[in-house]
Amino acid sequence: MSRGRGRAAGRDGGEERGGATVVTLALAGVLLLLGAALGVVAALVVGHRTAQAAADLAALAAAQALARGSDGCGAAATVAAANGAALTGCAVEGREVRVEVGVTGPRWLGQSGDLTARARAGPAQAR
Repeated sequence: MSRGRGRAAGRDGGEERGGATVVTLALAGVLLLLGAALGVVAALVVGHRTAQAAADLAALAAAQALARGSDGCGAAATVAAANGAALTGCAVEGREVRVEVGVTGPRWLGQSGDLTARARAGPAQAR
């Protein structure tokens, strides 16, 4: 009796056993890393929006304080802090106020960066 071509008796492809598990674990790791990176990007977007909102509100508060005869930069600092930001710059020129605020960005692999935003409040600019 002769054997046909094919697998040898007693062999069941053992060298490939567990290959799908390794591929599945590798894909799961890649997906987890991608999800974490997307989470950091989303946190950066939220942080930037928070900084911009704080800058806008601080500039408006400064302009309103100037209109009342008060310290515009002091009002801007108070409003920025109330909105989770720190006032990093304030310039008053006549009735115009320019502010810059900063917020701490998200941490990624032990690193973090500050996010800044600028805003202006005052009379409309002539074009």
